[in-house]
Formats: sequence, C-alpha cells, structure tokens
Amino acid sequence: MTQWTSSVGAPQLARLLGSPHARDTVTPLGGRRTPAYRSLADRVRLLVLEGHVPVAARLPAERELATALSVSRTTVAAAYEALRAEGFLESRRGAGSWTAVPAGNPLPTRGLDPLPPEAAGSVIDLGCAALTAPEPWLTRAVQGALEELPPYAHTHGDYPAGLPALRQALADRYTARGIPTMPEQIMVTTGAMGAVAAICRLMAGRGERVAVESPSYANVLQLMREAGVRLVPVAMAGGLAGWDLAAWRQVLRDAAPRMAYVIADFQNPTGALAPEEQRRELVEACRAAGTLLVADETMSELALDPDLELPRPVCAFDPAGNAVITVGSASKSFWGGLRIGWVRAAPEVIRSLVAARAYADLCTPVLDQLAVTWLLNTGGWGESIDIKRVQTRENRDALVAAVRRHLPDWEFTVPRGGLTLWVRTGGLSGSRIAEAGERLGVRVPSGPRFGVDGAFEGYVRLPFTVNGAVAEEAATRLAEAARLVASGATAAVEMPRTYVA
Repeated sequence: MTQWTSSVGAPQLARLLGSPHARDTVTPLGGRRTPAYRSLADRVRLLVLEGHVPVAARLPAERELATALSVSRTTVAAAYEALRAEGFLESRRGAGSWTAVPAGNPLPTRGLDPLPPEAAGSVIDLGCAALTAPEPWLTRAVQGALEELPPYAHTHGDYPAGLPALRQALADRYTARGIPTMPEQIMVTTGAMGAVAAICRLMAGRGERVAVESPSYANVLQLMREAGVRLVPVAMAGGLAGWDLAAWRQVLRDAAPRMAYVIADFQNPTGALAPEEQRRELVEACRAAGTLLVADETMSELALDPDLELPRPVCAFDPAGNAVITVGSASKSFWGGLRIGWVRAAPEVIRSLVAARAYADLCTPVLDQLAVTWLLNTGGWGESIDIKRVQTRENRDALVAAVRRHLPDWEFTVPRGGLTLWVRTGGLSGSRIAEAGERLGVRVPSGPRFGVDGAFEGYVRLPFTVNGAVAEEAATRLAEAARLVASGATAAVEMPRTYVA
C-alpha cells in the first residue's frame, strides 16, 4: 500500500526553502560559488531527503514557484530539470511534477531485528534502544509475582482486558498524574507494539490514512505498512522543538486521516519533547478534524536531566479518552524482556479492543502482569526508574562525548530524555555507513528506517545503550565506516572477532 500523495503549494515550498532545514548546508540562492538553479535544486533535494517535503508530493508549477521566490522562471525550470536528471523529480507533460527518490538502490524500511546473543562478543549493537534490567528489582518483582501466583493458577488464566489488580494500579497511576482514570479505561497488552497493533486493527482498516511523525519509530511504521494503511508523513519541527503544528493542521485538513500516531515524550528517534501548548493544540486540531489521536508514552518515564519540568500528558487534554488513545509500556522504562503494555481510552473503546482481541493474541502472560503489579504497588517501579535514569544519563553523556571526538562533522542536538540520538552524518549516506559499520563490528540503523519512502538518507540513530570504553570503540568504528564511505571504498572489511570491555 503506497503512502498518501500530497501537494505542496508555492507559498509553502517557498517558506520551507527559506527555513533552517534548507539553509544549513546549502549555498544561498544566487550565491557566488553556485548557480541559482543549482542552489534551488539542492535545497529541494535536501527537503525531500530530510522528510520536510514528502516523497510523491506534487510540486508547484514553475511559474508559481518563480513568483513566490522572486526568481526567474528559467531558474526554476533549470532546477526542476536537474532534479529530474538526478531522480528526485518525476514529471508528465500537462500533469505536473512529483518528488521522488532515485531508483536502483533499495532503501531499508523494516525495523532492525535484535542482534543474536551469540554475536554480542564481536559486534557492538547500537541497533536496539533497550537497556539491561535494573537489578535487583527484576528479581524481586518476579519473586513477588510467584508469591501472588497460586490463586490465579486455579483459574483459566485468560484475562483479555488484563488482571484487575494491574488495571487498577495503572488507573491509579494516571489519576496520581492528574488524569482521573477508572480501571475500565485500561486494557493490558503484550508490549506497546501489541497495543498499537490492536488499535490499528480496530480503528484503521486497509486503505485508511494514518498521519505519522516524520521521522517516526521504525517498527510501528512497518506494522502499519503491513496492516495496509496509507501513511501520511508530517515533518517534525527543527531541532528538538516538537511538532510543526502548521504542517499538522494542513495534513488534518487535506488528508482527513482516520488516525494519527505521535510520540510526544522524547520522540523515537529524535528525542524531541513536545511542549504542553503543542499537545493541547494538536488534540484540539485532531478533535475538530475527526481524527483519532494515538499518543505513545513509552519514553515518558525517561527524563534524564533532573531540572527538566515535564509537560502534562497528551491525554490530560482529553481525560475521557474519546479523542485520545494513550499507549504505555514497561519495556522501555523497565526492561525489554518484560512484555507488558497498556492502552488508556474511553471504556467503550476498551470494550471494543478487548472484544477484537479474541482473534489476535487472546491475553497477556499472567506472571509478567503480576511482576509489574508488584512493582507499581510496592514502590519498586519508582526505584527502578531512578536506576535506569542514572544509567541512561551516563550512557548518553559518554556516547555524545565520543561521537564529538571522533566524528566532529556529525550534527545533532542532545535530547534531555529518552534513549536515542538522531544524528546527521555530515553529508554521507546513513545507509552506506550502516552497511560499512556492520562489517567493522558496529551495528546502527540508518535514517530511512524511520522515514516514509526513502527520507532521512543522511541520518543514523544512536541509542544510549553503551558507556565507557565500549562507547569510545563504537565511535571509533563509526568514524572508520564514515571514512570508508567518504573515500568510496568498496572492499569488504573484516569484522573483529572479539571485543572485551
């Protein structure tokens, strides 16, 4: 299923061409060293590659864009011709021109599979944004769960909505955050991916339009592709400024998506934290458009800077859960091996999700649910989150310092929370760096995995999962991979057999 095709008007494209996204790395229009048409073509190409203009978007006519930019039509015509020659524009006489990505090199779209445990001795895995368990809390939680298990062993063990005790504990947690919540508004799922999959099955059928941040979480994008929905990418604001509300309003108006999926808290992969006013405005805009907003809170616990004041959750602006469905998880905050997620929504939505679950995964393992219930009810959750924050902050600072030392041309903004660093790779192909890096023994996901139809080729995502000598070695190997890509080297590189830190 292809993505939704959009149009970019001349005033909108002129605004984007004058934005920092296009100005940062391209010579100004009419600059002395670069012809005006070449500079214009480079800017449009950059906007496509970085996801600010979607692939397959219709561009304005030459005359319209020339008027909006105050340049000659000849300049625009020459820029369009250059883009066509490079594969970034397709045109049909009398029908217009659409953005494209060059054919010939298939771009990765699937999520990155976990590295097999037997490869851990030879490869530094920066593909999986997940940390080790915060002991001793995992062991204590499992022991506590085993103590609570005997009464449940005398039942069928099938709780499609989740254990009542866990639903109550999660509802109490939302209530403590200022959003009154009943257990009837909670469904426990098998991880956040199970929650998103259940929502997609119920709310967004094949062919339905779903608006997503651009970039967004790779595995959710792939889940939605396989569900047959039509993805509508909406560019993030620059830096870590959150959402581009003007772009969201335009998509909600023009595409009328059935559903929207966002990560407001330390977005994966960028690490952006959407301010409170943006959250309020997006909820209002989605409600007005009749678009169901799915807010993924899997990163919300991972604020790394102690002085950071977090905005209210997205669901605070729709406490009844009619316009906003919230997804949460223990997997990122606590441990990836504890596959417990949940959905918060209106009771009637929860009932519909539970009824539809009978044809999917039936229910979530009881023992895992009891472990999370034990953590929430004993204070172990807060203690373990504190451990994870300290560990993640140390990893972040070590990785940032190592990348700055070994790859000074790479650009990024350090997020104040979350698990990931979104890095522009100094004009080099992120896909080729990922390929060379794996041969050198460091595994990273390239930018296109987090985009729609080939955007973000000049990026990689680095998670905060390594520290000390391992972070230093990872940056060293990435620097070597970047050197190979810059030099055009194609010879195979022997992967190190072992690495001990």
